[in-house]
Amino acid sequence: MAERAELERAAALQGEKVRKLKQEKAGAEQIAEEVAKLLELKAKLGPDDGKHKFVLKTPKGTRDYNPKQMAIREKVFNTIINCFKRHGAETIDTPVFELKETLTGKYGEDSKLIYDLKDQGGELLSLRYDLTVPFARYLAMNKITNIKRYHIAKVYRRDNPAMTRGRYREFYQCDFDIAGQYDPMIPDAECLKIVHEILSELELGDFLIKVNDRRILDGMFAVCGVPDIQFRTICSSVDKLDKTPWEEVKNEMVGEKGLASEAADLIGEYVQNNGGLDLIEKLLKDPKLSKNKLALDGLNDMKTLFQYLELFGVTDRISFDLSLARGLDYYTGVIYEAILIQNQGEQQQQQNDHTEESVSVGSVAGGGRYDGLVGMFDPKGRKVPCVGVSIGIERIFSIMEQKAEASEEKIRTTETQVLVAAAQKKLLEERMKLISELWNAGVKAELLYKKNPKLLNQLQYCEESGIPLVAIIGEQELKDGVVKLRDVSTREEVDVSRENLVEEIQRRTSRF
Repeated sequence: MAERAELERAAALQGEKVRKLKQEKAGAEQIAEEVAKLLELKAKLGPDDGKHKFVLKTPKGTRDYNPKQMAIREKVFNTIINCFKRHGAETIDTPVFELKETLTGKYGEDSKLIYDLKDQGGELLSLRYDLTVPFARYLAMNKITNIKRYHIAKVYRRDNPAMTRGRYREFYQCDFDIAGQYDPMIPDAECLKIVHEILSELELGDFLIKVNDRRILDGMFAVCGVPDIQFRTICSSVDKLDKTPWEEVKNEMVGEKGLASEAADLIGEYVQNNGGLDLIEKLLKDPKLSKNKLALDGLNDMKTLFQYLELFGVTDRISFDLSLARGLDYYTGVIYEAILIQNQGEQQQQQNDHTEESVSVGSVAGGGRYDGLVGMFDPKGRKVPCVGVSIGIERIFSIMEQKAEASEEKIRTTETQVLVAAAQKKLLEERMKLISELWNAGVKAELLYKKNPKLLNQLQYCEESGIPLVAIIGEQELKDGVVKLRDVSTREEVDVSRENLVEEIQRRTSRF
């Protein structure tokens, strides 16, 4: 009894905390977390009769998608897939879980976010963290040296979720990769062109694609006096510069990671630079960097890349940024990340509306060159050069969903072209015959599941569902061998002969 009383007190306090947060119009993410805690306490309490109360909720970091959300998601997927296909990609699929050793040691400090599965008395397995490492394993296993592929599938990360910003523990990735030995920077430029095409077509707003090269970073660390053994750990610190001020990043390097303060200061002079060809030319003349072979190779390739990007007409949205350091260990050359940028007016408006979570959506695409990853899986260490990009579908979807809510635009959740309706009673058989003819001809059609539905109810269903046409049959229409075709939006009606009905429906709905 004492334990129950304690739980009741805790639940009451937690309930008060949730009410207070709602009154203060706190962030949706914070409220959701506290509500989840309240539900857990209530579940532990259970009803007074001693029966366990089951809490209906999705696991932390996951969500359901209703039909409207899925319609938006499908539109985004189609845009991305069409772009991938336009560039000549084929698709593959791999298992949702891999051998644990396949994933181990490929993600640097992020390895702690991998979901390990419970040992079932056989192989040690983990849920895939991304689609790139399984792709490299697939290439090595099947001895493939050339492929241009895309892969859209779910991945899993034991991350701290931020649902309102599109960060989950289970989420989709949309990857495009080019594997094979080609002339420098041509495939890399195409990957950046693809990011530019997708983000432009989705109309998400202004975006910027930051570009850097791991060789330039490593060369920079070397000339700044960073010990070789610390390259990757310092790299992960630099990668935080998009969200953290330089002073904090420097404190982490010096205070937590033991880097000399002088080395950190020299790094600071480089990583706060960004630009285009002008910056590349400036660094090529830099007395320190120009003497480092790694950095020099990276800078010369970066110059070639920007020349190709100019030919593709996309340099307006691309910036050479020395602070970009993408934390994954397997990158060996060019790296890039696309972010959405908002003007101050938009940010201020959102903060006034208490939706500051939506201000910074973060990265919406990223990728780079990883020439050594396939060799890690090949028994003879044969390398297959690869470059690719991953589109952040969940973050893009969060923005598209917010836009749809703000515009209050009606979103169709079906593709039904026509509803087969009856004007009188006892015409179910005739409706079923007609709809069967339409289905067999490839027309997307529905009927109401009632023997004698009222015509008004059938028309209202079309308006609510967004169905553009109604094929109405009555006794007179059956005698004349016609169907009355009604346009739901204009309410115009026209008699169409039965044999011409399919053609007329297709003609009228081709614009939808």
